[in-house]
Amino acid sequence: MPYTEAKEHTQGRLNALFADPYRAFENETDERQLHLHVMLYMLLARPMARGTMTLRVIHGWENGNFEPEDLQHLDYPLDTLEDFKRAVRDFEQAAKQNTPLPAEDSAILATPLANAIAEAQAEGQIVTDEIKTTPARWPAFEGGLALYTLFKMYHRLVYGEDDAYRCSQCQTPHGPREIHEFHLEEGEFALLVPLSNDPYAREAPGLLVLHESQLQPIEKLLEESVSLLHDF
Repeated sequence: MPYTEAKEHTQGRLNALFADPYRAFENETDERQLHLHVMLYMLLARPMARGTMTLRVIHGWENGNFEPEDLQHLDYPLDTLEDFKRAVRDFEQAAKQNTPLPAEDSAILATPLANAIAEAQAEGQIVTDEIKTTPARWPAFEGGLALYTLFKMYHRLVYGEDDAYRCSQCQTPHGPREIHEFHLEEGEFALLVPLSNDPYAREAPGLLVLHESQLQPIEKLLEESVSLLHDF
């Protein structure tokens, strides 16, 4: 089993800033707001200014559902705060008009899952229905551990998480990424950024992922943070 596909609770870029990133964003931590602003500048504002960041808004899972084919998404280029506001307006308009939420045709979990299973079966591996329908069993085939790691990230962003912060590493279609996941009173989101030792990190694409219910809270957070640090 290629466990290099993903690693949980790894050290990442924030370890260069904070002695203990896992406590830096807890409510009782001194200078928590400063930590939050600095993190957003490092992981989000700078990549936005370089034109390498994408916003991914997810939806579709509700009432405990977690079927891969039901998870929908829409991606937006995220170069400025106005790009984020456009996403907010799109989803607000859909909600007001009682129309389906915006979504792309491609499935972010179901399609790569089906492809990984097909490749495993083509190599002679038996992939049972139980393995296919149980995310915790996906690491039984190549590519499955990375998909399971991403599944858990999406699941926590939809249904919540007690830990304020966690850092993982995971293989993605764009290569290995650090996953910085935040579950804060200001909002819940994840930032997928290149590894710190990636020689092409400045040009490599990054991803801001959040559930559609978090658009307005994160809009407020970005207005406060990205604008504050714009001239630094």
